[in-house]
Amino acid sequence: MAADGLTDLEKRYRDHIEWLFAVRRFGSKLGLDYVRHLLAQIGDPHEDFRSIHVTGTNGKGSTTAMIASILGEAGYRVGMFTSPHLSTFTERIQINGVQILVEEVVRLIEEVRPLCEEMAEDPELRHPTFFEIITAIAFKHFSEEGVDYAVLEVGMGGRLDATNVVKAQVSVITNVSLEHTEVLGDTVLEIAEKKAGIVKEGGVLITATADDDVYRLFQEICGDVGSRIFWVGTDITFQKLGSSYEGQTFNLNGLSRSYERLTLPLIGDHQLLNAATAVGAVEALRFHGVEVAGDAIARGLREVSWPGRMEVMQTKPLVVLDGAKDVKAARAVKEALLSEFTYDRLVAVVSISSDKKITEMIGEIAQVADHFVITSHRVMGRAAKSLRIAAEVEKHSKTHEVVGDVRAAVTRAIELAGEEGMVIVVGSVFLVGEAREIWHEPSNPFSHLEY
Repeated sequence: MAADGLTDLEKRYRDHIEWLFAVRRFGSKLGLDYVRHLLAQIGDPHEDFRSIHVTGTNGKGSTTAMIASILGEAGYRVGMFTSPHLSTFTERIQINGVQILVEEVVRLIEEVRPLCEEMAEDPELRHPTFFEIITAIAFKHFSEEGVDYAVLEVGMGGRLDATNVVKAQVSVITNVSLEHTEVLGDTVLEIAEKKAGIVKEGGVLITATADDDVYRLFQEICGDVGSRIFWVGTDITFQKLGSSYEGQTFNLNGLSRSYERLTLPLIGDHQLLNAATAVGAVEALRFHGVEVAGDAIARGLREVSWPGRMEVMQTKPLVVLDGAKDVKAARAVKEALLSEFTYDRLVAVVSISSDKKITEMIGEIAQVADHFVITSHRVMGRAAKSLRIAAEVEKHSKTHEVVGDVRAAVTRAIELAGEEGMVIVVGSVFLVGEAREIWHEPSNPFSHLEY
């Protein structure tokens, strides 16, 4: 044990995580040349496994988790790569639901860090970005651990996202709306065209877009590259049967069979749409000679874990967490609150990252909340100023107060709601991750070193 009370492993982990997070100063740079160069230095690990690639404006994380869960229940060794994390970095890289070990994070960063520094010194290259580095680490981990499939969530866009070095057998585009317009384009169709860059020759595209023009664009692109395309809502349909605080039941008509009374532990109609998309993606593997049994699909949906998305933490008062990241996600939370829950009084604990559409997000939440407790999550430089959020709340004539510490804010909201009331913690995955630690300690015992 060192004089500062940290073990050697803890010190190395802290050093490497601090270095990795500091790389964010380089920002996000789309393109594949530099991540390909880095991957080549570590043996092109992305060529060692089959993959399913998931993009979309909303729902891609939930859909990724469902696909990975189904394939795991089917007996495959499945890597899952998602972002961002709720509480700890190791959540981003998992195999069959088990997060990458801290020891492996340290070892892999120690392997790639000198390579990144060499790239930074080469005038024809540049330092890899944060996302390029963690993509390389994830792929190396999946290769070394011999996964059969990797289910990969795109970081931003599609065509030029670092994950798009893979040749996915199945591509998924959940939906498309305006996001990252400064990088991806000013119109939905421009953004859709970039997301469709993950579609591969000989592959299959599953999409749940509700936009006819977007679907026609996807059809054209699939025709150009030689990919099949299937549409959730037409080729894949579902019927909700019932719901409770524990989840939902539904029937589904897929590409190859029908499923009755499927259960899903995630709340909200939008999650049924994600589930139908996930089932379609798994069924589409049959075009590559892989048939996944219906009982594995049912078990995978029933056992899926995707924390922080309309997640019930307690009752009396009811406390629900949702890391809604944008206006569409906030609207889905509002709709779920109206359709799935009953309460006397709703108190919203809110922190929103400064780069989000705060006016519109508060506008959605204010339609159902009686009172706001405004707080600030601990991810430095990301949380919007409380006064800015308060100004938006006041436009809707809602009462509010500011409690700077997240734990104290949640405690205050619970007190205000009363036994028959409800608390919704919403507005940022960073807020939800921090609040969730009130009920669940992070699985990574070194997570306190990440902030």
